[in-house]
Amino acid sequence: MSSKIKGTICGVFAAISYGMNPLGALNLYQEGLNVNSVIFYRYGLATTILALIMLAQKKSFAITRREFAVLSVLGVLMVVSSLALFGSFNFMDAGIASTLLFVYPVMVAVMMAIFFKEKVTPITVISISLALGGISLLYKGGDGATLSTVGVLLVMASSLTYAVYIIVVNKSALIMSSVKLTFYVLLIGTVLLLAYSFMGEDTRIQPLTTVTMWVYAMVLAVFPTIISLILMVIAVHNVGSTPTAVMGALEPITAVCIGIFVFGEAFTLRLGIGIILILAAVILIVAGKSLPTQHFTFVFSKIGHVLKKKWRWKS
Repeated sequence: MSSKIKGTICGVFAAISYGMNPLGALNLYQEGLNVNSVIFYRYGLATTILALIMLAQKKSFAITRREFAVLSVLGVLMVVSSLALFGSFNFMDAGIASTLLFVYPVMVAVMMAIFFKEKVTPITVISISLALGGISLLYKGGDGATLSTVGVLLVMASSLTYAVYIIVVNKSALIMSSVKLTFYVLLIGTVLLLAYSFMGEDTRIQPLTTVTMWVYAMVLAVFPTIISLILMVIAVHNVGSTPTAVMGALEPITAVCIGIFVFGEAFTLRLGIGIILILAAVILIVAGKSLPTQHFTFVFSKIGHVLKKKWRWKS
């Protein structure tokens, strides 16, 4: 398997797994847990599972001072991103937060261009535009309500720190397995969350008192944490920061599918077109380096002409 195919597959499944965050988090909120407790159990359980995997594989836990410094930076970035995102769920719907979160590919592309002189190709611009357009269709708002300023700022902070996390993973040149890297990031994050729990009553760690709570905590630990972060590291190392970030557009699709199949929400033409646009963006960013930009421009102009002719758009 080529590195590009491997990275693409990992990027796709990383995004799908990360999109399962609301499934565990919102249910734990309903059980009465605060934000810090939810993330603490997410990280703590994931760290324990990864430690057992490394022990079973007889992998070394040894790291150098330089590696510890980089891993500490990654741990701080991941904690801040998680606290900000999960905190935003208290100020707006998780679907809206997931929609706003997707500004991070734009942030990745801009920072890579400014700080690392990475060329922003027309294909990258088209991919991001398609993804943003598709995600805007997945947002089912329209009741005229004003978005919470605090909620928006929290999501923007989460997007920025996650974008920096992806770039640091790509540019740090850490020589270790994705499992080991993720283990230390989450271990450092768990320690930081434990320290943060002593800051006040609202941040103290609350116990998991029911089997249901443990199940939701394990869902958070396994899917949007272990699976997502490990696969994301592999994807970044094989296809780069920006393509991996663009493939993250599959995250809100996961949220939509959860709403349809788990909570019985309706599937509409609007959602269908949004999903098609996002899938087109992912396919484009994956195949873009091997096919000419003019080809895609022609194809998407034809698609737009057909849609305009066949469908009457409704807001």
